[in-house]
Amino acid sequence: MCWRCNQLSRRSLLAGGGIAAASLATGVAQARIKPAEMVPLIGPGFKPTDKDEIGLWQQMVRVEEEIAGSNLLIDDPQLNQYLKNLIGRVGGPAAQDFRIYLAHIPEFNAVMFPTGFAVIFSGLLLRMRNEAQLAGVIAHESGHFLRRHMIRSWRDMRRKSDLFAIGAMVAGVAGAGVGINTGNFVRLAEFGTLLSLFQYSRELEAEADAIGATLIEQAGYPPMQMADVWQQLIGEERASAAYRRKRRDRGYSLFATHPAPESRMADLRADAAEVTVAGKAYDDHRARYLDRIAAIRPMLLDDQVKLNDPGASQYLIETLAQDGWNGLLRFNEGEVWRLRNRKGDDVRAAQSYAAAVVYPDAPADAWRWHGITLMKAGRSAEAKQAFARYLTMKPDAPDAAWVRQMMG
Repeated sequence: MCWRCNQLSRRSLLAGGGIAAASLATGVAQARIKPAEMVPLIGPGFKPTDKDEIGLWQQMVRVEEEIAGSNLLIDDPQLNQYLKNLIGRVGGPAAQDFRIYLAHIPEFNAVMFPTGFAVIFSGLLLRMRNEAQLAGVIAHESGHFLRRHMIRSWRDMRRKSDLFAIGAMVAGVAGAGVGINTGNFVRLAEFGTLLSLFQYSRELEAEADAIGATLIEQAGYPPMQMADVWQQLIGEERASAAYRRKRRDRGYSLFATHPAPESRMADLRADAAEVTVAGKAYDDHRARYLDRIAAIRPMLLDDQVKLNDPGASQYLIETLAQDGWNGLLRFNEGEVWRLRNRKGDDVRAAQSYAAAVVYPDAPADAWRWHGITLMKAGRSAEAKQAFARYLTMKPDAPDAAWVRQMMG
């Protein structure tokens, strides 16, 4: 993204959270941790008793206060209640203590803080094909909390390095009190640097995967959906890299904060097979999920398209379309081609817009761009009909005068 807007600074609310809970630990592949071996280390109403953990929790209280009042959060009471109910179903024994916040950031990521509150990026919701996939991500993050990964990583990091001394941590959190002020979407460069610190060792990631698989199975979701999420994400990463002829790395996506090798994919599938109960009926609740995000799905797709990553965007749209094409997906497919603007893309875009308006859920802008492409093709009569439909759906459109002029 290169839009002109304010930057998230190190004085932002999540800066404090990132510094406080960060871990620089990295790891290598090792023997798979089995779900049966994982038991929660935290129960309902857990409060720390060790001095360093008490200090960490005290700082996180201020961080959460800033997050709760941030202008990055999406103000949708029904959707936020839905997320709260979902983490309540898959959060394990401490679920009643969890809080969840939805941030308007068009990337796939989720972060669980050490006091039991989570931040989900809006880009994550776009990529989920059903509720089970979202439940898997939330269960994984809950696993980090239930296994006390942040304090374990924090202590390990302090033993190995003085990079983040307690003084620096407190200073970072204190700066969070200033809050943040963003325009539209930002590059999030500094935020990305901080989130890149949320790296756990391979062992801790395996623990979170294993306990997450158990949690969603117990909630009645098909456990294999956790592995499917990673398969989709790896495919998106490859599509982006192929288009750009290099590896995509914005620094604040999930791939910057979670290792995702093929070996981990194999472990996820093994976890799912191990916890799945033969003959038990599972439900991915796709219809319910799509109903809950319907109001913001146009915004989520628009956010993605405007990231200027055609490889990833096209892959994502085609992945979502595996469950069925609709007018919204076809329109955004056209937007990918139009904004890419390579040779032949105008034809591809025109075809996508034409396909979009066949569906009853085609957005008004699909009719607008369909009319423009028809006009360019010399099919003025059909273009006028498309423009008329656009104005019917969006009579107060900012460009209504221009469209009427195009109609003659």
